[in-house]
Amino acid sequence: MKILAPAALALLMLTACDSLRQTAAPMAPPPAPAARPIPGGQGVAAESFDRTTEAERREAMAPQAGGAALGTVTVALGAPAESGFWLRSSLVTAERPGRVELPGGRSLAVTLRPGEGAAQLSLAAYRALGLGLTDLPQVTVYGG
Repeated sequence: MKILAPAALALLMLTACDSLRQTAAPMAPPPAPAARPIPGGQGVAAESFDRTTEAERREAMAPQAGGAALGTVTVALGAPAESGFWLRSSLVTAERPGRVELPGGRSLAVTLRPGEGAAQLSLAAYRALGLGLTDLPQVTVYGG
């Protein structure tokens, strides 16, 4: 009985502790991260890479007839640091004059450059045709 009494008392004390235990308050969600500026300062505008003059743009946009259709390609924006009106494509094997035409009929005189893989159109050509920098338009290519 002497052993049973302390064991019963210990059991009783442990059950009492459980009822006195406090529950923790629910945790608040972590705060949203603060917006931080992108390292490197401000971005560079597309206009700063386009070094073509207004006269060059007018000349490239002038209506041109003729030229054999070489094919239709989907173009992506080419290297912005390469100035001028050009199309790099596997449709040609040597550099030559040509023209690109959008499905709506808007066209532009370009220098056709040989290339591999996806066709690329210059930044100046994108801007002259009124395309967004992330557009992937289909153009018909004509060789002059």
